[in-house]
Amino acid sequence: MFLKSWLPIESDSHFSLRNIPFGIISTSSSPTPRPAVAVGDQALDLSVFAAHNGFSALSIIQPHQSVFSQPTLNAFAALGRPIHQVVRGYLQSVFSVDTPFPHVLKDNPDLQEEALIPLRLVTNHLPMQIGDYTDFYAGLNHAYNVGVLFRGPANALQPNYKHLPVGYHGRASSVCVSGTPIRRPNGQILADPTADPKVPVFSECKKLDIELELGAFVCKANKLGEPVPIGEAADSLFGLVLMNDWSARDIQAWEYVPLGPFNSKNFGTTISAWVVLADALEPFMSKGLDSDTELLPYLKEKREKNMPDVKLEVDLITESGATTTISRTSSRNLLFSFPQMLAHHSITGCPMNVGDLLGSGTISGVEQSARGSLLEQNENGKVSIKLEGGEERKFLEDGDTVRIKGVCGEEGDGLVGFGECVGKIEKAVRLKF
Repeated sequence: MFLKSWLPIESDSHFSLRNIPFGIISTSSSPTPRPAVAVGDQALDLSVFAAHNGFSALSIIQPHQSVFSQPTLNAFAALGRPIHQVVRGYLQSVFSVDTPFPHVLKDNPDLQEEALIPLRLVTNHLPMQIGDYTDFYAGLNHAYNVGVLFRGPANALQPNYKHLPVGYHGRASSVCVSGTPIRRPNGQILADPTADPKVPVFSECKKLDIELELGAFVCKANKLGEPVPIGEAADSLFGLVLMNDWSARDIQAWEYVPLGPFNSKNFGTTISAWVVLADALEPFMSKGLDSDTELLPYLKEKREKNMPDVKLEVDLITESGATTTISRTSSRNLLFSFPQMLAHHSITGCPMNVGDLLGSGTISGVEQSARGSLLEQNENGKVSIKLEGGEERKFLEDGDTVRIKGVCGEEGDGLVGFGECVGKIEKAVRLKF
């Protein structure tokens, strides 16, 4: 489905008219964060658009226009997927070449001048106020690869793995928007893992890694004690973002027994700035990985196509500027869908809130070139990764930049993309004792 706009949009733009992703922006002339949508290389300031009667032809949104003056998307998200669908469809029609509402923006140069802002001039902010963040482990190939490294092929997956979406509670306060620098963490590590007895040292992380993920935002709350049924879970999801859940592998190796990751994961999680709505992803729904395990009824989905086919790639950029694509894979390499994650998360009656973030877990394909973490690619430090320009890496060095990109569809047919998820590694804090 190709939708043509009166606004010039390059064929390789992630923000075609098929997309209309939502985010939070500010500018130097107007520093207050407020909602916007990305169209081509422009951001439509929804606060200005609403204030100048941009939604006058959309009666259903009239009582709710204050959501476009908020510093996060939580209030808009809370209106529910039927409203999201109508607003997105209306904005598509406003930008359509044969728009039925030409007076709103197409033939309104004054409003264009005030409400349309080049993306290069905006500052992006976290799109949602995140109360809680839960990271899952639904990437089967990643779980298997890591399991093989530490337990061998026979015991790579734990007995529970294919029966439920394994997850743990992360740290919402360190989730940051794309472009935010990531400082190398300090912590306890084993300088010599073979020594006996095992005694840690305090050190900066030596094995700083990435985790290629997708994130989903919740848009509908459930009450304490009332689970979200699997058949209703999709309606509780606002949209998706790219995610890099940075990982300190050496800190994790020492701390994770018996309760799992802690400081090795709480120092930074980067997400892309624009939320791609669930309805924008609907045409690209596909099937995730097949499972040979019979699921309990509360996790069984009626729809077979339960996973958007997002083509993902990871670039590592050194301080010299040399860029190497180190991974290409697809979101179809997930064993569990986000509705399944939500249904499982809430089956105890755990109350989810608008703005809660769910991470997919590391997404890896089967091939070496499709692995979503350095740990898998370097086989826990045994193999060096060759970079453009002659450099090599096992784990990230100070000054390295990691850029994740994700897109649905084919160029020329209107791409639905996420933009970029970028973070640059800064030196660790030097502490004196």
